[in-house]
Amino acid sequence: MGLLDELEQEAQKRKASAEEAEKRKAEREEIFRTQLEPGMNALFEYLNKLVASLKVLQPKKQIRYNLVGYGEVVGYVEHEYELKVNQQPGSREIVLSYPVAIANEECPTVEVQGASKVKTVAQSFQRYHLGGLLEPKKDVSGEIVSAKFKAKGRIVQTATFSADADSAVIKLSFVNFDALGTATKNIPPNQLNEALFDEIGRYLTHEPNGLFREALPDTYRNQLRTKVQQEQIKRRWESKISAQQQTELERLKREQSLTAKFGKLVGKDKPADKPAEPSWLERIKGLVKKDRG
Repeated sequence: MGLLDELEQEAQKRKASAEEAEKRKAEREEIFRTQLEPGMNALFEYLNKLVASLKVLQPKKQIRYNLVGYGEVVGYVEHEYELKVNQQPGSREIVLSYPVAIANEECPTVEVQGASKVKTVAQSFQRYHLGGLLEPKKDVSGEIVSAKFKAKGRIVQTATFSADADSAVIKLSFVNFDALGTATKNIPPNQLNEALFDEIGRYLTHEPNGLFREALPDTYRNQLRTKVQQEQIKRRWESKISAQQQTELERLKREQSLTAKFGKLVGKDKPADKPAEPSWLERIKGLVKKDRG
């Protein structure tokens, strides 16, 4: 193949690749325009109604977080909601945030000893904008070597929903909901419906939900079901064998006990041993002795 042919072939490959990329881009833009954008509009409307209802009802929701080095932080949702939307030609973002007020009286007072441990807990408190450092004690260098902690303040829960033409998916991000930190999930466009909205609403209000429960393929679900059944059968047989072994062990104990009792009874009834009779030779010797006497 000549040089011109090689160059022409390479140019055709690049052209085909560019055309394929442009085609995929057009498909994603179409998905955004026809599915994601309308779906995000519907989600925003749903969240708006949800917030309005929560502001009226103001349900009391207790939240518990585990803070490393400290323990359990107890708080209650404050119904001060902030719902915002950011709209661009090829993207859409919805952000919902509200605070959890820490119930200081329900949180433990924890005494921490050691400079490194105090620093770890103090950094955790600072990371989540919590107060509650009490009675700090310093060494000669001015470093805190012991202190008491009792959490107070607020922790903000933030839910972000974003979609754009480049990814063609809905990106969900939840900060400080199930635990301190961020949980994320991507949703395909065809799942952006009322059922998903309901799961999101239940998750946001800390009601039982399946938002992060992944749907398992049928084959894998069947494998799990078979494994569970096998484990159940195994446990039943183990239980049956254990019961049989216990029964056999009790039977052997009873037999040993009866044998011991019988042996004692036989020992009592056995007559005492009599002195051995003298042999004929000893009797003759005895007679001889008498005659000599």
